[in-house]
Amino acid sequence: MPHAPTWTEISDKTCVLVPVGSYEQHGPHLPLDTDTQIATYLCSRISLATKNIVVAPPIGISASGEHAGFPGTLSIGNEALATVVVELVRSCDWATGVVLVNGHGGNFSAVQRATAQLHAEQRRVASWWPQIKNGDAHAGMTETSMMLAINPDAVRMPLADLGNTKHVSELAHELMTDGVRAVSPNGILGDARNATAHHGQVVLDKLFADLAQFIDTSCSSWHDS
Repeated sequence: MPHAPTWTEISDKTCVLVPVGSYEQHGPHLPLDTDTQIATYLCSRISLATKNIVVAPPIGISASGEHAGFPGTLSIGNEALATVVVELVRSCDWATGVVLVNGHGGNFSAVQRATAQLHAEQRRVASWWPQIKNGDAHAGMTETSMMLAINPDAVRMPLADLGNTKHVSELAHELMTDGVRAVSPNGILGDARNATAHHGQVVLDKLFADLAQFIDTSCSSWHDS
């Protein structure tokens, strides 16, 4: 992550990027902060390629109740996360606007609630979510490949395994009522065994391009308003 600027180095055209991750199980082979590492990587890469960007410290503990059956998972729940996001964005009134760069799908309802409240307060905030075509849901080939590209030393590839490969829509009810452990004892939703750093970099490059366009569109509209 780039060094934080001093306050005198921040212009009146600055956009703030907030990596929104999690601290939860990612199978036996990926670190607990996988989502945070991926979101932070994308924000850092954007900041190196774009002027007037400040990357905030990541929100590293969020809403991960569906992973509560696994040791290591930490969660503050939806209500607390929504409050954190609201207060954080309110504190950024000095900036042109705030882009929430999301790395954990389980945060969706909290982030949606927070941004709705912030928009009602006329605050400039936008929320970006990764869209990965044909990606698996959790700790499978997609996330494992991205981590092999970002931080290969953190990946225990000999432990990468096959998890539940059903589409997440088929598992939604059980996930909501009983959590991930009920549908996948090893915590994987997908198949991590064939992950590669090359595939991960291809995915990350596509996400970077999408995020860069999203930020440019959001920040441009804020500058013009």
